Amino acid sequence: MALVSVIIPYYRKINHIKKTLNSVLNQTFQNFEIILIYDDTVLDDLLFLEDITKGYSKIKIIKNLNNLGAGESRNIAIKNASGDIIAFLDADDYWLPNRLERQLHFMEKNKYKFTFCNYKKKMKNKIVNVISNKSKITYEDLLTDCEIGLSTVFISKDLIKENLFPPLQTKEDLVAWLTITENNVCAYNFPEFLVEWGYSENSLSSNFLQKLFD
Repeated sequence: MALVSVIIPYYRKINHIKKTLNSVLNQTFQNFEIILIYDDTVLDDLLFLEDITKGYSKIKIIKNLNNLGAGESRNIAIKNASGDIIAFLDADDYWLPNRLERQLHFMEKNKYKFTFCNYKKKMKNKIVNVISNKSKITYEDLLTDCEIGLSTVFISKDLIKENLFPPLQTKEDLVAWLTITENNVCAYNFPEFLVEWGYSENSLSSNFLQKLFD
């Protein structure tokens, strides 16, 4: 099977990142690399990350000179990725242990280049199952609603052009999916719950005003 490059932008998620990394390192499928983009000018957390990743040859840490945001950090990681498949993961989300194996098999068996899966959204006091009601999503579908969770996405690297993500603080993933699907590429849903979305108080994805601005 293909080499998978797992891209994780990091900005002040010290209470989550160890669990996030372990959810990848403990996968049943092991042909992957992790590219961790440190997107903070304050270096305190960098020392922690270097300590917990010491000895893991699969993990590469890249430090941004300035705080660029998650989207532009992912662009940098993609340029440094060696994998045939690019997988995205936020620093406070987690994968089930067989996520790579199951979704990659689905992708290769059907010759799909863009896939996503269902996920569980962990809120303060409850867990919500997020299920797409479509087996595939087109460009037109995305113009009205985005059912694709970023940490559920696998994309064939040959679909990605330079600077896939725009310099927005939120909704940068929707713009990326529109960029890919406008070239008659569909995103196919693997209907299993393989990802847990972790709620963070300071998460930009939960900032309603920022979403409106973007």
